Amino acid sequence: MRKTRYIFGVLALLAASSAPQAQTVPSNVGPTSAMMPPALQNVGFEPSLNGQMPLDLHFRDETRRDVQLREFFGQKKPVVLAFVYYRCPMLCDQIQMGVVGTLRMLSFNPGRDYEVVFISFDPHDTPELAAEKKQAALARFHRPETVSGWHFLTGSQESIDAITRAANFRFRYDAKSKLFAHASGVMLLTSDGRISRYFYGVEYPGRDMRLGLVDASAGRIGSRIDHVLLFCYHYDPSSAKYSASILRIIRIGGILTIFTIAGGIWIFRGRELHADHSNLQGAH
Repeated sequence: MRKTRYIFGVLALLAASSAPQAQTVPSNVGPTSAMMPPALQNVGFEPSLNGQMPLDLHFRDETRRDVQLREFFGQKKPVVLAFVYYRCPMLCDQIQMGVVGTLRMLSFNPGRDYEVVFISFDPHDTPELAAEKKQAALARFHRPETVSGWHFLTGSQESIDAITRAANFRFRYDAKSKLFAHASGVMLLTSDGRISRYFYGVEYPGRDMRLGLVDASAGRIGSRIDHVLLFCYHYDPSSAKYSASILRIIRIGGILTIFTIAGGIWIFRGRELHADHSNLQGAH
């Protein structure tokens, strides 16, 4: 049984690593779904930018309270959303640790600047398991005052199907191993529930996460430096990363050069006028 779990976990990791390729490889190139191992068929994660998430869905939080998804939206704050299942033996823990570790590097705080939502896609997961995961996340995050910004949800099959369909997150259950094959990643949503950014894998660069949160917040959070960086960097959906925009950097360099030249001329002209004024006074 342990060997089976290990093999299935490796297949899940393969599914996670194949997700970005779905954005860049044409449909007529590469292996088809029929050529993939059975455990990985119909497994993937290709969110649609600006896609609307169904906020009227009901779930249960870690305290067994019935919540509607829209409770975490509409507060002019972005939302970090990840799909996991709480009994997962390996990949989901890596996703959770990756999210917590990256967010811990940022000065932004859950509950104040953004919300963090984990949704289990296993309808058999319980609020008790969700509570354990939340406790572990808070212990790792080391900021107990942010407890109100972390949400670990479970739900019915209907709610799970609706939310994962909207995110184009596809997974497969293996009855023999009793495990799910699934991809890995995280989405950043706007305050009205639209998909703003997404990152694949289990490790998320701090710079990308910070810029993504500033972007998803429509500039409501972040410093002036963050906003300048957003101008210099652009989000590439094919790689799910922020990369430098050479044209924008050249434009900024050109503007700075113009200001430098204009400043030099102004200073030089000021000195010249001062010298002329001094010479006139000396002549009198």
